[in-house]
Amino acid sequence: MSKDYEKLFSQLKPAEPPVGLFERIIFAIRQEQELQHARKLLFGFLSLLIISFMSTFLSFTMLINQLENSGIIYFVSAAVSNLNIFLNLWQDFGFAILESLPILGIVAFCISIGIAIFSLRLFLYRKKLLLNYLFLNLKVR
Repeated sequence: MSKDYEKLFSQLKPAEPPVGLFERIIFAIRQEQELQHARKLLFGFLSLLIISFMSTFLSFTMLINQLENSGIIYFVSAAVSNLNIFLNLWQDFGFAILESLPILGIVAFCISIGIAIFSLRLFLYRKKLLLNYLFLNLKVR
């Protein structure tokens, strides 16, 4: 059982530097460059994630405002309150509802939701790799 744990934790150990001094210096420089690159990627992903969620919130409020101003709530409430008239004139009600839809708000909200989901998926996928790399390099020092 302990051999299984040793095998598992042996993969987490950082690579050993070569024997020569020059190789050690080059190895340390490469590690520092990779650490800086990982930090930049982590900062970039976090900023993209925050900006995409902020834009999602703003586009949602824009969509709600456009829905309130478009009169679609009036058409839907009229259709529900006068069901007999709605069933007789359902095509006219349908066209009136389609004409009053806030297309720009819907498109902006869908695009911002898509970007937010994509950035969240990308962040969660890369977060495991980035955080493992950052934690391993910070523990070595």
